[in-house]
Amino acid sequence: MAQVRETYAQKDEIAVEKTGKKKRSYRKWFVMGFLVTALLAGGVLGGKYYLDQSAAKKAAAQKNANTAVVWPMDAFIVNLLDNGGERYLKVVLQLELSDPEVIPELKEIKPKLRDAVLGILTSKSLKDISTTEGKQRLKEEIAYRLNSHLSKGKILQVYFTDFVIQ
Repeated sequence: MAQVRETYAQKDEIAVEKTGKKKRSYRKWFVMGFLVTALLAGGVLGGKYYLDQSAAKKAAAQKNANTAVVWPMDAFIVNLLDNGGERYLKVVLQLELSDPEVIPELKEIKPKLRDAVLGILTSKSLKDISTTEGKQRLKEEIAYRLNSHLSKGKILQVYFTDFVIQ
């Protein structure tokens, strides 16, 4: 083995004498180039994998957001709190649900839900619900109260499809 090294060293010396330049080792540059290329390829593939995963998560979240279910409730006709019950309110609600699997539970507890909504509506006066802000607060209060009765999903939004004060 030592003899092989000596012969390579002698060949290098002969090449230096003939050309005046020392023979360069291309092996080291080849290995470094290969390592740099491998690292870059790994970085590109890792970045592509990360971006594909985040895009898949966004698509799944958007799909879930688009699959919200709307469940209609029956009409509510109640007397308002002020003026000795001379004014009444007729409201038809629809509930946007987080999951379609909540519907069977809603059907089971429908009397509780109607009672909760009736309790909220009869406690309001004309002044409370005549403005846009008042209607928005009423929607939030109904959603909050009804969500307290649910165990599986939740109510995302309450929609008034009919709202008449007389």
